[in-house]
Amino acid sequence: MDWDSFLTPYKQAVDELKVKLRGIREQYQKTSLHTPIEFVTGRVKPVSSILNKAERKKIPLNRLADEMQDLAGVRIVTQFVEDIDKVIALVRSRSDFEIVSERDYILQKKQSGYRSYHLILCYPVQTIDGERKILVELQIRTLSMNFWATIEHSLRYKYSGEIPEDINMRLQRAAEAAFWLDEEMSIIRDEVQEAQRIMTVKQQQNRR
Repeated sequence: MDWDSFLTPYKQAVDELKVKLRGIREQYQKTSLHTPIEFVTGRVKPVSSILNKAERKKIPLNRLADEMQDLAGVRIVTQFVEDIDKVIALVRSRSDFEIVSERDYILQKKQSGYRSYHLILCYPVQTIDGERKILVELQIRTLSMNFWATIEHSLRYKYSGEIPEDINMRLQRAAEAAFWLDEEMSIIRDEVQEAQRIMTVKQQQNRR
């Protein structure tokens, strides 16, 4: 298989989506509104990882485009849990791609403790041979969820996917701690905003 030719449209899809999603962030930054997007990253799965997953999932190479939905991946990271819902609403409102499926791993976390919101997008890419529709996995998660997932992924790679049970349990506890941190930071933000609101009202009353 000519991997470079096969993966080029996926790289194009990732690059275009990163530009568009970062554009949303920049638009928010030009207003007084809180931006629900902290940062955006993306990647195309390395060939070695594609081959490993294809073998593990019994996916024929000529079926990769249809059966491997995360060849292209884009990730949106937010500050707060409630920002995730705002980002999902923004994604659903767009007309430049189609949402194929959604999986909520925040309300229904994985057994490992992993939390994130996943959407599979069907994104049209313009090529010299015409339009191609590319499947892209979009992950939306908070900073703390992303921190946990990044460390867990590196440990899983180190242990070749077989993390010892005691470390698995500690990772699960760490995932709960990360989620508690998300909730606590949201509460703190709400309290700060309420204090600011009260202060603004008092300042307006004093000017009268």
